[in-house]
Amino acid sequence: MFFFLPDKHVLAMAAVRVLSSMIELTAAILMLKLNRVEAALKINATLAFVGPTVMLTVMALGLWGLAGKISPVKMLTIILGVGLIFYGVRR
Repeated sequence: MFFFLPDKHVLAMAAVRVLSSMIELTAAILMLKLNRVEAALKINATLAFVGPTVMLTVMALGLWGLAGKISPVKMLTIILGVGLIFYGVRR
């Protein structure tokens, strides 16, 4: 198993990603179980909300972990980069 204790921020980021993957896997199994296109589309629409929420949560945890370790200019650059990602993928 693990022979070291990871940084608490890295551990929290990984835990959110594991939770996200469990939600995705559960959704896929539910789609197969229901076996209807309409139901699968509804489940997929719900997942469209989960993805960005997970990304923002993990990014916030990472920035929280970096706070005080990098310059404010670099922190602002990272935050603007995340904002540009969301701007670029909007409809």
